[in-house]
Amino acid sequence: MSTTINIDINADLGEGSGHDDALMPLLSSCSIACGGHYGTPSTMTTAIRLAKKHDVFIGAHPSFPDKDSFGRKVMTLSKKELTATVLHQLNAFMTIVEKENVVLHHVKLHGALYNLAAENAATADAVIEAVLATGKRPKLYVLPESVLHRKAENLLPIVKEAFIDRGYSEQGTLLPRTEIGAIIDDPQRAWMQLESMVRSNSVLTPSAQRISIAAETYCIHSDHKHAVVILQFIRKKMHEAAIEIRKE
Repeated sequence: MSTTINIDINADLGEGSGHDDALMPLLSSCSIACGGHYGTPSTMTTAIRLAKKHDVFIGAHPSFPDKDSFGRKVMTLSKKELTATVLHQLNAFMTIVEKENVVLHHVKLHGALYNLAAENAATADAVIEAVLATGKRPKLYVLPESVLHRKAENLLPIVKEAFIDRGYSEQGTLLPRTEIGAIIDDPQRAWMQLESMVRSNSVLTPSAQRISIAAETYCIHSDHKHAVVILQFIRKKMHEAAIEIRKE
């Protein structure tokens, strides 16, 4: 008799994709845009209430203050400025979290800030300082073995993250969205990638090299045009393969 494996699946929500209502019941955790690349008190409140309804863990999703490019371009900010903008977003989000009587489960960076903090020490330090300045100790979702991971691991609870709908380079980093194989559109391919990460802690790159990826949470992007179809297919395949969503 096979043993059931329990995993966490997360998505970035509250970003205006129009998929939140369909995605939320399929998740165990979510990261909600809190005003940097997207988000207002109204959108944050709506997403938090939806997560609460479906018993999904709630995280903040700060970014560069860049609504024009949806947080996907690197901004030149001083370390002090970056700490201030991330802290401002977190405080705005936590005000609503407290008002809705829920718990801030985690923080996950968005877009260009996620990628830069994974490789740049000053950026990682600025983010960590902002999280610590809230006076809370939420979990921090990070790219495994990244600079942010190493900088934060003795200061905050760490959750290593991998991506269901994104291709990886041979170095274990996400392929730039402009490269072939960077975006996974096919539900079967997305399922194969997730199952490989869960069962063998590995992923196949577009060049057919297998690299190690050890993760504890698996993300699908809500702005992916096929996000709902992919995740519905994956949840069906998970059940058949004795892999279930974990509720802590």
